Amino acid sequence: MPKVTVDGIEVEVPAGSNVLQACEAAGKEIPRFCYHERLSVAGNCRMCLVEIEKAPPKPFASCAYPVNDGMVVHTDTPMVKAARRGVMEFLLINHPLDCPICDQGGECDLQDQAVGYGGDHSRYHEAKRAVVNPDLGPLVKTIMTRCIHCTRCIRFSTEIAGVPEMGATARGESMAVGTYIEKALSSELSGNLIDICPVGALTSKPYAFVARPWELKKTDSIDVLDAVGANIRVDTRGAEVLRILPRLNEDVNEEWLGDKSRFALDGLKRRRLDTPWVRQNGKLVRTSWPEAFAAIEAKLAGVAGDRVGAVAGDLCDAESMLALKDVMASLGSHNLDCRQDGASLDASRRDFYCFNTSIAAIEEADALLIVGSNPRHEAPLINARIRKRVLAGKFPVGLIGAEADLTYKVAHLGTSAADLAGLLEGTHEFAATLHNAKRPMIIVGLGALRGDDGAAVLAACWKLASATGMLTSEWHGFNVLHTAAARVGALDLGFATGKKLAQMMNGGVEVLWLLGADEFDTSKISSNTFVIYQGHHGDRGAARADVILPGSAYTEKNGTYVSTEGRVQRGELAVFPPGEAKEDWKILRAFSAMIQKPLPYDTIEALRVRLEQVNPIFATLDVLPRFGCGDLTGPAGDATALSSTPFLPVVANYYMTDPISRASATMAACTEAHAPAHAVAAE
Repeated sequence: MPKVTVDGIEVEVPAGSNVLQACEAAGKEIPRFCYHERLSVAGNCRMCLVEIEKAPPKPFASCAYPVNDGMVVHTDTPMVKAARRGVMEFLLINHPLDCPICDQGGECDLQDQAVGYGGDHSRYHEAKRAVVNPDLGPLVKTIMTRCIHCTRCIRFSTEIAGVPEMGATARGESMAVGTYIEKALSSELSGNLIDICPVGALTSKPYAFVARPWELKKTDSIDVLDAVGANIRVDTRGAEVLRILPRLNEDVNEEWLGDKSRFALDGLKRRRLDTPWVRQNGKLVRTSWPEAFAAIEAKLAGVAGDRVGAVAGDLCDAESMLALKDVMASLGSHNLDCRQDGASLDASRRDFYCFNTSIAAIEEADALLIVGSNPRHEAPLINARIRKRVLAGKFPVGLIGAEADLTYKVAHLGTSAADLAGLLEGTHEFAATLHNAKRPMIIVGLGALRGDDGAAVLAACWKLASATGMLTSEWHGFNVLHTAAARVGALDLGFATGKKLAQMMNGGVEVLWLLGADEFDTSKISSNTFVIYQGHHGDRGAARADVILPGSAYTEKNGTYVSTEGRVQRGELAVFPPGEAKEDWKILRAFSAMIQKPLPYDTIEALRVRLEQVNPIFATLDVLPRFGCGDLTGPAGDATALSSTPFLPVVANYYMTDPISRASATMAACTEAHAPAHAVAAE
């Protein structure tokens, strides 16, 4: 590796590094606007100028200049300082003088670097130019007069998001950045343009002028609106969540975040349940906690344990699901289900239902087969990681399922489970691609597991993985892509025993406890079934309930969540629940005490000890060890009983998949803006 001396500090950097990276390795801060670690080098802002010995006597753009062994770099000479001041003066020629009222104030790279590296006056007195602000949809606000043409947004749209809608038109003073045809951005990652824009030309439309950054309390948490487990920061003021931003985690979401996870936060304050309700004479009426518990206790009196069941929803934390499981056990019931979509998941072994390759290891794979999934809508961050691997080269991707634009080239192999037969028999040409790959992987989506042949599809995919070298002692290429943040944690806790949801709905139980379960047709629940709904939004479950217990949303409690790859992470309480709503496990603990069967824990710490007793996996946080497959025995199911019924998309509308996003006015605006695309997806 070449050795470089930066301001007298010698560092060793990987071959192919640029001078800016060498300076960073030496601990020297280099100002930049166009350079971004995850984007291609543009070299057009010229702010990162340095001086290099034994080179022509001029400043060099460090982001675009490769290192050589023995290179000597100076970052703080008079020439460098003067060059940076000149560049900053030039960048500010047309910049509006609106820092005091700018919605980027306090978080603006241009503002910070103008103070640190700019001058105290300008020699330009000509009239400033003005640029028309294009409408990019409900999420991204534009003030393009501020734009300095760093092209970060263009490169992100093209390279990371894979939706090349942003670009520059005209030249010189007439140059303008925007969409070539004015329309709403169609990428599910468009909110990241706000984060990477260094000057406030692109800002958050819902958050504009809502708060200043120094007013906000910042809380680290985990996103639960899909199953990726993206690391987020929840910004609050008082009792209100004002903003959600991504946190850096190289193994999960890098520094990106999906639009739904970022912008659906206004749904946290709409259609909320903030007091208990009990149905009397066919109508729901407000009541108190003791009266709500008494109504449940009265209904449970004399009901056999086998006639009681519980369903866990998609946004539940592990603590509340375990508390509900323990309450059901105290009532003599083992009728538990977390599969609202009816997916055939084998919970007998953890690698039968997890994303075993891990998200980060997608970059190590060399072939991919997607079965019954659309990662772009089900997990945009995983889709971005797949695209990153595709761009690296030599990564063929095959798809069995509904055709879709996944932002990268895909070989469409069929639409149904029957198309797996050719791959299993080795007669399909893509079978040779999988056989010849050193580290192939398969992603099985819930769209392939929801049908009557779901168990057969799961078994067939495992068999295919075993036959094509995906399962070795060093590599585990079998992956199930979930869409629900609670699903893997529920399966880890054994929340899939006894009667299934369909049986419980059709009169299999007399009392049905719904823990935030809204993603099925609750109108089909037998009219003779007494329904208890515990959740935070007045959604489908609450509409059918006989008793409503107001719970807390994910930003309002300390909770443990397990991502689709099996990573155990914890979110923290950012604000308190509204009104009389309580944390879910506390509701269940209080109810257990009322029926004289108290749960053996009074604090969340004691409950988490119980979590570890039920499954030791909950003792290891934020760590996902790499593992291979030591047992090739597959999940239960007849791998030959494959139907020709086409797989249907799991997500018809990316912007509305849960009670929070369905209550969000911002997500409703996105749905309206992209209505034609959603209509096509539904078909």
